[in-house]
This record gives sequence, structure tokens and C-alpha cells, in this order.
Amino acid sequence: MNNYSWLQQKLHQLALSSQFMRETTFDVESSINTAEQETDNHVFVAGLARAGTTALLNAIYESNQFSSLSYQDMPFILAPNLWSKVSITKQNVEFIERAHGDGIKVSSTSPEAFEEVFWMTFDERDDTRKEKFKLYVELINRKYQKKRYLSKNNQNIKRLELISNMFQGSQILVPFRNPIQHAYSLLSQHQLFLDLSENDTFISDYMKWIGHTEFGPNYIPIHDKHLTFRDHLDINHWLEQWWLTYQHCYTHLAHRNNIYFICYEKLCSSEAYWIDILKLLKIPNLYDFEFKESHKTIRLDINEGIIEEASSLYSKLYDRSTLN
Repeated sequence: MNNYSWLQQKLHQLALSSQFMRETTFDVESSINTAEQETDNHVFVAGLARAGTTALLNAIYESNQFSSLSYQDMPFILAPNLWSKVSITKQNVEFIERAHGDGIKVSSTSPEAFEEVFWMTFDERDDTRKEKFKLYVELINRKYQKKRYLSKNNQNIKRLELISNMFQGSQILVPFRNPIQHAYSLLSQHQLFLDLSENDTFISDYMKWIGHTEFGPNYIPIHDKHLTFRDHLDINHWLEQWWLTYQHCYTHLAHRNNIYFICYEKLCSSEAYWIDILKLLKIPNLYDFEFKESHKTIRLDINEGIIEEASSLYSKLYDRSTLN
């Protein structure tokens, strides 16, 4: 994102910073492109950031069974068909490491989490947002000539019940990870993007425009009430967010038959577990994918109470993550 030219940055500002512009582009897209018949056999990946959601997205996308928003849909993310017709930007298939510094490489054709732009534009005050989102999914399918949509949006962890009700024939995958490793990764990314944004204000703007509030300069905690640990630079804050988020999911959503908890550690250590996921998603061409586990040595002051609660919940999620 910090390699964008001045003109590219201004184009992103034009397309993304104004709600009026976002609504207008969606209205134009909807009026000139007829969606195919509505389908309900999609896959939604939604967990806390740094739970392996991007790796899981890339692995599922490799099946070539799905449409998904990608970097080439930027910046007119709500008008994928229209933008593809008027854009003169050449596809860049050269892979470069993304700004997170986690070894994941992307190109213009790589799928990515830009769906939150829709939810920012049409929030709960819009009575028609469910119908609009279903239309949006079909418009993305139309652009990529697929019948199944693949979404990776960490922010959807806040609206899993809504998506589960809207797409009862689709599968929702909720990745989770060892809480200490997960919290440390979130803290590290938070610090990284705070530092990056100090030297490049476009990074902060870009993250705000696409609704990236999971960490960094625009960070908004998923849970912000009655917190014991409020300091964002304290690993215990991120551990508490982990516990509050997955406790809510486990308590309120585990009974739903289209929501599945996916264990990051299992995914990185067991090819059989990955094959089970492919079967669950009804992907016919079973194939292997290399998942690399990131495990750090952590020497920080961790509160015994919160880690005890988080570890207990992790064990419950781990038991729940069996797919066969």
C-alpha cells in the first residue's frame, strides 16, 4: 500500500473515503449488471486477525471453485464488473510480500479481505442491506464467472449470526489459535502498523478506508466495555480480546450447523485435517497445501487469570474443531 503512486493514492481516496461515492458506484454497478440466479453454497472465513485466516483463504481459493474480491478490484470495490471494464491497469502477477511482514506474498490477482467496505457503506441502519449484500455476492460471482463466493473478513466475527441466517446453505469457518501465540501476533502487528503509519500517513488512511480496525492506527477493540486490560501495548489486552471474542462465539454460535471452528495448530500439523476441510466444503479436487505454523518464544508478563481462562476455552474449541 505504501508503494502506491500519488495518483493511485488520490484514486483510492476518491473511491473509498466518501460514503456517497461508495453508494453511487454500487448503485451504478447494480443497475447495469444483471446478477445471476441467487445461490447459497458459499464459504465465509471469519476469525480474529492473525488466526491463519489469510492462509486458509489462499488455500481454499486454490481450488478454483470460488470467486473472491482481489487486489485488482481496488479501489472501486463495490463495482467489480464496472471497474473491470473501465480500468486500464495491467494485471501485476508478480508476487511481493505484504506489509504485515509475515512471509505471505500477494499479487493483483490474490484474494483479499475487502468485503468490509460493503458493511461500512450499508450498516445496520439500512433496512435493505441483507438484499444488497446477497446481490453484491452475485455480482462478484458474475465478474469472476463462478457460482460460489469465498469471503475472508475478520470483521465478520461480529456478524456471524447475521451471515449464518442469511446463508444457511453456506459454510462459515472460524479459525482460532493458541491464545498466547495469537495475542503476541496481534500485539506485534499493532506495533508494526503504528510505526509504519508514523512515517506514511497513507497507510493509516488506507486502513481506515477499507475498515481495517483489527490493529494499527485505527484500532477499535471488538469488545470495549468492562475491560480489565485497556492498554493496547500490553499483551494481556489482546489475550482478553481473544477470550471475550471466542467465548462469545463458543457460547452463542457453536450449536449452529453451518459454523465450524478451525484449529490453526491442527491445520499446520495435519494434512488429513486439511483434507477434512476440503470435504466439508464439498470441493471435489482434494489437494495438499503448505501451512506454516508461526511459533514465537514469548517473554512478556502475562496475567495468570486471563491465560487460565483463555487456555481452558482453547481446549474446548480444540475438541469442537473435529470435523468428522
